[in-house]
Amino acid sequence: MRRLTLLAGLLRLIAALPLPLIHAIGAVLGGLLGQVPNAVRQIADRNLTLCFPEAPPKARNRLLRRNLIETGKSFLELGPLWCWPGQRVLALVQASVTGESELAAAVHRKQGAILLTPHLGAWEMAGLHYSSRYPLTILYRPSRVGLDELSRQGRGRLGGRVVATDTAGIRALLAALRNGEVLGILPDQDPGDEGGGVFAPFFGIAADTMTLVSRLARKTGAPVFLTWAERLPRGRGFTLHLRTLPEVTTASSLEASVAALNQGVEAAVRSLPAQYLWAYKRFKTRPPGQPKLY
Repeated sequence: MRRLTLLAGLLRLIAALPLPLIHAIGAVLGGLLGQVPNAVRQIADRNLTLCFPEAPPKARNRLLRRNLIETGKSFLELGPLWCWPGQRVLALVQASVTGESELAAAVHRKQGAILLTPHLGAWEMAGLHYSSRYPLTILYRPSRVGLDELSRQGRGRLGGRVVATDTAGIRALLAALRNGEVLGILPDQDPGDEGGGVFAPFFGIAADTMTLVSRLARKTGAPVFLTWAERLPRGRGFTLHLRTLPEVTTASSLEASVAALNQGVEAAVRSLPAQYLWAYKRFKTRPPGQPKLY
């Protein structure tokens, strides 16, 4: 409880600042991560080496430094995204979303839709934008650092319904989809000991990948979309991107569907590599017989 109170107080303190200053402070903190040995830098460096083996070391180091700066911004921007008034947050989106008409049409037809928000750019901004426009049920994995209540409040305050990755949460997802609503799911987490994953290529590496999205899409025929909020320079706000991933729904097998999901996420990450959460141990779980990567 004390940790939660401290975190909530820190977020509110940060939220008292304008976004350009918040991002500037985050950039400084991220720059410091690149100067001293730490786990965040170590994991990000390892992932970039694994995923971009063809890149010259100097180019990878430049990408690493830029990524750590963006990582610093991503943590501090939780203050305004979770605490500012809704209209002030929504005003941070700087342009209309190309392709959103297809998502709106699926909702209008009561067909339902699955909206994937990988850890790219400001994924919290993406969730808030769509939850203000569509009936959205958001799946989240319980945190180990005391952020559950804060994240539920922050993500659900513009209309989204937030459910955990448990049996009740999965039932809620299926019910929402059958009612023609939209699901919001982070697709690039390692299921690990929770199960429910298969290995599929991600940047050419076997990555333990959730099957939930593919199972729901293939069971219901719901279209799958991929979205991310690109963080603009100097705190100017965000640009939202939206793509369709029809192969996830139409694939002939579960394995092919999961592979299509990872291909879609990878393509998005390659378009904006500096803003991906490389500090996450995406390849922690290995296929039987393969050595650990971290």
